[in-house]
Amino acid sequence: MTNLAQTADDLARFLMARVPVVVLRAQEHSRAIDVVHAAAGRLSSLPFYIHSPANGLTDMEGRSTQDDRSLAGAVEYATNAFRSRKMTNFVFIDVDGIDSDSGTAKHFVEVARLAEDSLSCLIFITAGPIWSGLARLGMTAELDLPDVDELAHQIAALIDANRAGKVVEWGPAEVRQAAETLQGITGTEATNIISTVLAKNSLTRDDMAELSRYKDRIFGELAGLERIKLKEDDYQVGGLESLRAWLRDREQLIKADLSNSPVPPPKGVLLCGVPGCGKSLSAKAIAAEWKLPLYRLDMGAILGKYVGESEGRLREALDTADRVAPCVLWIDEIEKGLAGGEDSGVTRRLVGQFLFWLQESVSKVFMVATANDVGSLPPELLRKGRFDEIFFVDLPDESEREDIIRLYFRRYMSTDPSPYLMEDLVRAADGFAGSDLEAACREIKVRMMLDKTNQLPDDSAIIAHFRAVVPFSRSNPEDVAAIRAWGRDRAVPASRQTGAAAAPGQAGVRQVLSFETNQ
Repeated sequence: MTNLAQTADDLARFLMARVPVVVLRAQEHSRAIDVVHAAAGRLSSLPFYIHSPANGLTDMEGRSTQDDRSLAGAVEYATNAFRSRKMTNFVFIDVDGIDSDSGTAKHFVEVARLAEDSLSCLIFITAGPIWSGLARLGMTAELDLPDVDELAHQIAALIDANRAGKVVEWGPAEVRQAAETLQGITGTEATNIISTVLAKNSLTRDDMAELSRYKDRIFGELAGLERIKLKEDDYQVGGLESLRAWLRDREQLIKADLSNSPVPPPKGVLLCGVPGCGKSLSAKAIAAEWKLPLYRLDMGAILGKYVGESEGRLREALDTADRVAPCVLWIDEIEKGLAGGEDSGVTRRLVGQFLFWLQESVSKVFMVATANDVGSLPPELLRKGRFDEIFFVDLPDESEREDIIRLYFRRYMSTDPSPYLMEDLVRAADGFAGSDLEAACREIKVRMMLDKTNQLPDDSAIIAHFRAVVPFSRSNPEDVAAIRAWGRDRAVPASRQTGAAAAPGQAGVRQVLSFETNQ
């Protein structure tokens, strides 16, 4: 049973019980009116009237009952009806001033008592709160946003009505996928998006990515969430074979119809490792590869100075992430927001709320969290089942450094280094992270631009640029050793390759994550 049908059933039962006040909470008034019509159809012998600011007071067929369109006129009409006959129902849409103990709210309390005496009912349709003194006189029903089943039915009907003269490649599977993509928005918004796509006289499988882009525009700037704009095929990943194979399996799950399956959607991955090895960029690569919108959860924007403010912002951000799903949610350096600190009470509450969301959310939000100091995270966050997996990203070994150097030479200099130069550069870059290698190559290109030349410097000058870089593994060897010690024993290597340590005197598994921007 869809949420629409369930809410209509609840409303019908309230009406049959002659509850004097019913609050119908709904973000979409047109669907709320559909609920009222469905419930009224089961009590066809009873009169129903609807008042809205635009139409005034009408009967269920939309016929106006009086010239006075004001709320005061409708309330007076209802009052007289309750005094003269029994079992009459009045629906009021978006009444101002009933969210507190105002004069309007108190007036409706008196009208509700008349309704109770005459076995009649007042129904309030609203997206906001109702004063408790009025709401407690009756019952409340919640009309959620359309679920996948309802959206699929709505999309299929819209496509069938506009199929003539159009190339339509979508079948039931594509309709279901579109419904999952658009879940979290109103039925009207979903209709607008599908109609916009249909306006080009075709509906192909490639249009599925366009649905996410249109949905993304609906939400605008979101509290605590930053939209990261991506270009198609903007990021290419090298290395990390184990991680990439694992992600290919999760992509199938994130795009599959799991509504009738006991398997929940994948929750996400925690990437830990040496700074500068591409952990943060992996979130962009995943979103680009899967053609999903990417949102960054800014823990700095979440934290507030007032009691309960941080928790409220985190709850709002995570609720919004559920609404924009399917998406990739990126939390960079998660330890800075959830590690213990001076205000451990706030931290504990944030961790508790975050863990509750991880446990209970069933939306297709794939989280990519990164951490440099993963040892500072609370142990309960690392327990199996919170994230689907924890991967360790290490410094690149010799062969991986060669691949990354070649990648950045092509990006910045549009050429490959000679084999002899490559051998010297790989040796000079011992202990470099991917970011260090990019910085060295970028500096070479900057020098060429300043010298106004397209000619590569000689080999000795290029090697000098590499030797001028002091990588993190040399400036902070103790930190690198501690990170590796944690990751070696407690995380899955992000690459299948193993070898000697990149940093002098260190041993461990080697991985690389590099990205190439298409020109």
